[in-house]
Amino acid sequence: MVRHLIEGFWKELHLARGYQLVYSPHIAKTDLWRTSGHLDFYRENMYDQMQVEDESYQLRPMNCPFHISVYKDAPHSYRDLPLRLAELGTVYRYERTGALHGLFRVRGFTQDDAHIFCLPSQITSEIKGVLDLVEETLGTFGFTEYEVNLSTRPEKSVGDDAIWQTAEGALVEALGAKGWAYQVDAGGGAFYGPKIDIKIRDAIGRKWQCSTIQLDFNLPERFDMHYTDASACKQRPIMIHRAIFGSLERFFGILIENYMGAFPLWLAPVQVRLLPVNDSVAEYAQRVAADMRRSGIRAEVTGQASIGKLIRNAEKAKTPVICVVGAKEVEGGSLSVRLYGGQELGAIPTQDVISRILRATATKSSAF
Repeated sequence: MVRHLIEGFWKELHLARGYQLVYSPHIAKTDLWRTSGHLDFYRENMYDQMQVEDESYQLRPMNCPFHISVYKDAPHSYRDLPLRLAELGTVYRYERTGALHGLFRVRGFTQDDAHIFCLPSQITSEIKGVLDLVEETLGTFGFTEYEVNLSTRPEKSVGDDAIWQTAEGALVEALGAKGWAYQVDAGGGAFYGPKIDIKIRDAIGRKWQCSTIQLDFNLPERFDMHYTDASACKQRPIMIHRAIFGSLERFFGILIENYMGAFPLWLAPVQVRLLPVNDSVAEYAQRVAADMRRSGIRAEVTGQASIGKLIRNAEKAKTPVICVVGAKEVEGGSLSVRLYGGQELGAIPTQDVISRILRATATKSSAF
């Protein structure tokens, strides 16, 4: 349920910001990975080839070549750019057993991946847009402290001096527009372009690498990508790779530890538990729960134990809103509300409880 909520939130944000959502295959012919250079530079992290009839295929370690294939499916002019393609795409990378670590390091994980194809003159505005999206996305989950690194041109690289200067200048300008302090990792960029890496700080001060923004001059060359400029001449687009969560599985692990299991009201897998004090009020509790679910609230009814034990179990489950249902609540059309942590709010009309939870969900809030 938490993953469903995260993915829905991510899709809404991206559609609102002009991204097109795509899906791509989990396997591709080996020739695609040869063209992209993965077979030369990334083979040790890829699984073995598989034979399908007379063709050789491989599991995807990355989504980029597929998004390039989408771009190349039709001709583009400068008026079509920027083109933003986004995908929650599961990739598969060969990790040695000793490197695996719970949800944080796995062999198959889902990237919140996107690729932006743009003009050189659009780099600054597109990077600024990504930084805004990073801030809004991570801020919604409570992460507001970042460590930002700008990695510049390494000794071995592709692309001419002019495009590197333009790209690095655009990244600096975008970071300046955000007002974010950053550290320069001189020569730490990829051979195909400079990048920005963003680490978040959790509730106990640990840093986690999540968001990354990378410019790429290599793949547009390898895949012979073009757009037509205002003079009807062919030009190469700039390609931006970016992820915000990085890996959904890893980000979920970070959330569990950051919240210590007490998810905010909007994100909790069960938002409210209704606890009938005896069988005579159980039917009322079930009706209220059904009304809540029809309103989009994640509600459950738990019974068959003493009310003290039911409350303790709901607290152990870290349920944000706990509602006790007795004869007085049935008579008054109300619920006796207790919040996780022990705060007692007393009897509140049932419809008010529903309205408060819906408001918290709509505003992505923890407040009841």
